[in-house]
Amino acid sequence: MRPEVFKMIDRVVSIDPSLNKIHCQGLVPQESSIFEGHFPGHPIMPGVLLIEAMAQSTGWLILARNRFEKMPFLATVKEGKLRTFVVPGQNLDLYSEILHEGSGFVVARTQGSIDGKLICSAELTFRVLPWPEGKMKAVVMKVAEHVSFPLTEFVDA
Repeated sequence: MRPEVFKMIDRVVSIDPSLNKIHCQGLVPQESSIFEGHFPGHPIMPGVLLIEAMAQSTGWLILARNRFEKMPFLATVKEGKLRTFVVPGQNLDLYSEILHEGSGFVVARTQGSIDGKLICSAELTFRVLPWPEGKMKAVVMKVAEHVSFPLTEFVDA
């Protein structure tokens, strides 16, 4: 996990064959610039980054469902709950499940846990659109390799 550059997922652990569920992991780094002000002497991961981690987990699932032909953009966060502090060195397990898809939108339930204990959850809505012009798709494909995303299963040659 490199929260200072918004790379919150270290590994895609599994994707359900039906493409409805995903499990990802991110190890909260021991040191990061985000902890300098949040908070001195008591570093905790900002809640907005927990939401970003849940969104990225769901994003990988949406990319798989669309065979990387379209890109998800976070549109809405509902029922966001942050239950406890997340500190450096903890391993965050992220789970997302698609609830609804249609008209260019995807709604998912997502949650994060540490050692099996629920620490955050939300219902997220994404707008799914064509890739913007430029190198964004190539950058995402490179990140996919880094997080052990099974590209050969989801990208047409």
